[in-house]
Amino acid sequence: MEPNHPEIRLSRQCELLDLARSSWYYKPVAVDPYDLHLMHLIDQQYTATPFYGIRRMTAWLRTQGEQVNHKRVARLMRQMGIEAIYPRPRTSIPADNVRRYPYLLKGLAIDAPNLVWSTDITYIRLCGGLVYLVAVIDWFSRYVLSWQLSNTMDVHFCLVALEQALQVGKPQIFNSDQGSQFTSEAFTSSLERREIKEISEKKDTSQAGRMRISHLGNNGLRSNLFSTACIAALDRETPF
Repeated sequence: MEPNHPEIRLSRQCELLDLARSSWYYKPVAVDPYDLHLMHLIDQQYTATPFYGIRRMTAWLRTQGEQVNHKRVARLMRQMGIEAIYPRPRTSIPADNVRRYPYLLKGLAIDAPNLVWSTDITYIRLCGGLVYLVAVIDWFSRYVLSWQLSNTMDVHFCLVALEQALQVGKPQIFNSDQGSQFTSEAFTSSLERREIKEISEKKDTSQAGRMRISHLGNNGLRSNLFSTACIAALDRETPF
C-alpha cells in the first residue's frame, strides 16, 4: 500500500488488493494488562485443575481477590483455547453390527444369589483427572463381585473384571447395557463359553423408566448403585 501515490487513490489500491478499506485504517488495541494478569492466573490454575469450568474458575479467581464475573472468564478461556476436561455423558456407546440379546428379566423373581449379575461403567474424579470404573455385582445380594479401574474405555479392563467375578461364582443371566465393551466379540464369547445368558439392556429415558426401581432395572439407578457400592468397596479394600 502506498497512501501517497500520485495516481492511484487509496480506495483503488484497496480494491485492487481485495482489501477492506477499514482494515487499512484499523489500529490494533493493546491487550488489557488486567486481562493478561487474569489469563496468567487462569493458565496456572487450569494446569493444576484442568476439570475447572467457567464457574468454578470464576469462583477460584474471586478467592484470590479478583473481582470478575463468569462472562469475562468465559471470554478469556475461549481466547486461550481451553475448556474443562470432564467425562462426557455417553459411556454406553454401542458398536456397529453387534448382536442384540432379548431382555429376559421381565416378570422374573430374583430371589437367590448367582441368578442375575450385572455390570456397568462409571467414572471417579481424581485430583489430576478421572478414571473409569467397571464393576460386576450380584443383583440379589448387591455384593460387588469384582471391579477394575482404567484410564481408557477399552474392553480389556471389563474382561479382567468379568474373569475375576467368575472365579467366585457363575450367574444364570448376565445383564449389561449396549455399550461397545459389553457387546464386543471378546466379551460375549467369554459368556457363551460358560453357557451364561446375556442381556443387552436398552437405555430407558422415559419418565416411567426413570421412576421404576424394581430390581434396579433402570440404567440411571444402576449407575448410582455402582457409584455408591463400588466406592465403598474401594475404601474397604485399597490403602488410598
